[in-house]
Amino acid sequence: MPFVRFNPIPSGRALRRTGAALAVLGGVFVLAVVVVNEAPGPRRTAEHPPAAVDRLPPTPAAPDAPPSAEPALPAAPPPANLPTIDYGPAPRGFPRDPAPMSTVRLGEGLRPIRRVAAYDAPGGRPRAFIAPTISGVPVTVPIVTRRAGWAAVLLPSANRTIAWVPPGPWSATRLRDLVVVVRRTHRLHWYRDDRLVRSWPVSVGTSATPTPLGRTFILGRSTLPGRVYADTAVFALGAVPDEPNSVPSGLRGAHIGLHAWYDPGQLGRNNSNGCIRIARTAQELLLAELSPGTELLVLDRFSAPERLSGAGPVPMAAR
Repeated sequence: MPFVRFNPIPSGRALRRTGAALAVLGGVFVLAVVVVNEAPGPRRTAEHPPAAVDRLPPTPAAPDAPPSAEPALPAAPPPANLPTIDYGPAPRGFPRDPAPMSTVRLGEGLRPIRRVAAYDAPGGRPRAFIAPTISGVPVTVPIVTRRAGWAAVLLPSANRTIAWVPPGPWSATRLRDLVVVVRRTHRLHWYRDDRLVRSWPVSVGTSATPTPLGRTFILGRSTLPGRVYADTAVFALGAVPDEPNSVPSGLRGAHIGLHAWYDPGQLGRNNSNGCIRIARTAQELLLAELSPGTELLVLDRFSAPERLSGAGPVPMAAR
């Protein structure tokens, strides 16, 4: 049962973005990633780094949103005993994502500076707190839209669900990347600034344990034991299995992961417990380039154009 916690990781370009990783912690639940309990394959020999790509410039800071003529709605004071969203199932009562299959990139993320209250609507009922970290790792949640001074964000530890956050102790950061996983064609497409950078074959979940459809995001990264992961870190996503009881009992309460697989010949199939499997060299490149908060969209069909239409508008200030 892959119970893990965040630990410091060595410096280096491929690990520099998150500043923390997950390490195995047997017997105590802190954080889990959906994985397949299979016997490890033969040990792989050392491989060359992934093929070079044009070096992409660092992510700039998000610009301030223009002021809105719409008056800001006040926020009801949150009770001190509200639950704090963590790696376990998110509290109920939050609204559904209004456009979970949208291919319009979410171009901005919200980073709590201190604990912030999450509401079910602008000016609505507070239902939970979003902390600056989950298991010690800084949290960045993509902003879906803004209204009346509030920001709607994708909720961690829930599928196709949003929460509304009022103006308060949080900052905005620009998100440049979008990862699209297509279940029918078994392909992953990586976009930066709406330009297609790379595509790779992947494996996704079986019919009994499907990879959840809709948009989610990279929550953090993990290291898990076993050569099946090709000695690379695992991306833990904000998504969880749609049917928690369909996965093996040891994986219940876990999150969906994006990770390398020891046997490239098994890619291009529906053969996981919901995770997204990819080749080692592809995972190494994604680990080096993608930051927490990056949107990941799972669709059944997608034409993979060379360019997308652009990030969605963010018309209202949230600070």
